[in-house]
Amino acid sequence: MSDILLDAYLFFDGNCREAMEFYEGIFGGELALQTYGDVPVETDEANKNKIMHARLEGGDIKLFASDTTEKELGQGKIELCLGGTDKDGLTKAFEALSVDGKVRTPLKTEFWGDTFGSLIDQYGVNWMVNIAGATDGGGK
Repeated sequence: MSDILLDAYLFFDGNCREAMEFYEGIFGGELALQTYGDVPVETDEANKNKIMHARLEGGDIKLFASDTTEKELGQGKIELCLGGTDKDGLTKAFEALSVDGKVRTPLKTEFWGDTFGSLIDQYGVNWMVNIAGATDGGGK
């Protein structure tokens, strides 16, 4: 394996703090937030409390995020995929992420033998959950 890493970096339009606190509640870990007002760059008063960089790590996952107004960032489609064999933990994450969101595919056993589901959370982030080898007809 090489020393190349891929990390998920999410962009929000002013609600980064709220979204990252939501994910912290689901996945645990430690959340570090840095606002535009905390760093030595010029920013207007309206943006000084927006999040320049958020880091959630030490729990089940690692996520980075920021508030941005760059609309072109929203043009690419991406989905975050949670996977593994922890049926209870992944089912709990799926259910928590779906609160006030939209379940696109309910958790169910698929033809490949794993339990799979997909959703869009309340912040518009796309998620897939794949529970390896969970063949009891729903992952619950």
